[in-house]
Amino acid sequence: MAELKERHAQLSKEIHDLEQELVGQNRDTSFFKTKNVSVSAVSPGLFEYYVKTQGVVEAENNILVSARSMGILSSVSVSEGQSVKQGQILARVDNSLILRNMELIETQLRLAETVYDRQKNLWEKKIGTEVQYLQAKTNKESFEKQLHSVQEQNEMTYIKAPIAGVVDQVMVKVGENIAPGMPAVRIVNMDKLKLVAKISEAYINTIAKGDSVQVLLPDLTTTMRARVTFTSRSIDPLSRTFTIEAKLPTSRDLRPNMTAIVKVVFHREENALTVPINVVQEVNGEKVVYVAEQKGSVIIARKRIISVTGVADNLAQVQGLHPGEQVITFGFQGLQDGDVIKI
Repeated sequence: MAELKERHAQLSKEIHDLEQELVGQNRDTSFFKTKNVSVSAVSPGLFEYYVKTQGVVEAENNILVSARSMGILSSVSVSEGQSVKQGQILARVDNSLILRNMELIETQLRLAETVYDRQKNLWEKKIGTEVQYLQAKTNKESFEKQLHSVQEQNEMTYIKAPIAGVVDQVMVKVGENIAPGMPAVRIVNMDKLKLVAKISEAYINTIAKGDSVQVLLPDLTTTMRARVTFTSRSIDPLSRTFTIEAKLPTSRDLRPNMTAIVKVVFHREENALTVPINVVQEVNGEKVVYVAEQKGSVIIARKRIISVTGVADNLAQVQGLHPGEQVITFGFQGLQDGDVIKI
């Protein structure tokens, strides 16, 4: 059996060599066994090197507003989805005791101011003692400080919006007992949204600020372009990734926490020659493709040894071909250099 196989291979080689000799002599080749193929012309074009990952849309201003004083929540003035202005009151802690205390101090302050004014007039006229004047002055200033302190306490009972935006979440209800630092309302500024994505550490020295980003939002079936505005220089020890950010264009359809498919382009070749990656074969440790070449009255397949410098979108950027060459894209399997083909 082995001897028959060896004999078959030898005969096949002799037939192939004879066909090549006839082709070279421009002899009649109509009886040759040809193979149908499809070809595609190689032409220079843009080839992008990129990394693909997932990301999420985040608001640059996403603020959790907390209570600043302790007490019973007496009112909530906003609801989720409502637009608010900077400084607008969102909720309020019961301040009835503070207001009564403030009223008492204001009454005492008015009396202290009257006494101080009289003592001051007397002192300027050299009537009365300096001690009486200083006591009246000290008493007035003491009540002024007390009033200022109580006013600050009253101001802290109001939970106000630190930025303009949209109320994303209300976490408290009227009648609840709250304390300083307790989250009350989340406000999101929808005018400033960004994309945040995690990239493999292998690209930390490749991706840079200003690189082009293509963002596909499956929820919206929308694709938008942006630029990398930030790259972290630290690597997450668990995921072995680093963070990038890109400012997104304003859109009414965008929402925080939307997922996105992200393509970060880190290099471009303007005049690259590319072929479909599936036509690249490896023969004896070399990467090869076959091209169609006119030889007299027939078309033959020619083997080209190439090198692959990059792969993206099922295309390979290659060296070893020339613009205009017809690369065989279908029917290349089993071809040998010099085989007669039919396009």
